[in-house]
Amino acid sequence: MRSAFGDHVEVAMDGYVAVVTFNRPPHNFVSVGFMHDLFDAMDSVGAENKARAIVLQSEGKTFSAGADFSPSTHEWTSGTDELRAFYDQALLLFSVKLPIVAAIQGAAVGAGLGLALVSDFRVAAPEARFVANFIKLNFHPGFGLTHTLPRLIGQQRASLMFLTGRRIKAEEGLAWGLVDEVVPAHELRPAALRLAAEIAANGPLAVAATRNTLRGKLGAEVRAQLDDIEYPEQIRLRETEDFQEGVRSVAERRPGNFVGR
Repeated sequence: MRSAFGDHVEVAMDGYVAVVTFNRPPHNFVSVGFMHDLFDAMDSVGAENKARAIVLQSEGKTFSAGADFSPSTHEWTSGTDELRAFYDQALLLFSVKLPIVAAIQGAAVGAGLGLALVSDFRVAAPEARFVANFIKLNFHPGFGLTHTLPRLIGQQRASLMFLTGRRIKAEEGLAWGLVDEVVPAHELRPAALRLAAEIAANGPLAVAATRNTLRGKLGAEVRAQLDDIEYPEQIRLRETEDFQEGVRSVAERRPGNFVGR
């Protein structure tokens, strides 16, 4: 039995595992409404369906290409309300009480990388790529990534990703601790489900308590990093000429001609 949350999120139960699937073709771009529906889906499964773990997966070749900054959309490039509303929804994901295993079949870019790092574990296909490309837009990282990424892979490797915008392949991500398992694409979803089921087979109260201990004050720390540093810097940089050039250059698949203003 499947349950729909909005137009782009579905939930299906497999034993004690809730499989949450999202689909926003062609690139699974994020939005305020999508984040709201995703949180609703992930937050509701524990109480309503007695789930003990979650698999988070997406349709298509891309896990999530993040926010659509193309010149054709003004959702992220003017005003503060939409960006703030997006982060208010995104931050709620860190309050989901069940362990989350993400199945990463392709690119996880920008906010898509942030979404992948909400999860406790990441199982990836060889085709997966992890990209913090904010710098190529003359933009500051967001989604709490300046806290979650160094926490996972260390300050030096996180700095390399942030300051180069480099695409990190699945095998390299495995060596860094960004990925927990790499499997062939056709085995990706079964492998993610096996890991979630292995977690769900244990005592649910002990799993919850141990996860809370390990995560500590992660949600509050991410909120503080985003509210105090990331969001203000994004608003400041969004008003620059170089941000407009960055948006154009990424859309046109060319290096940016930045002038420092």
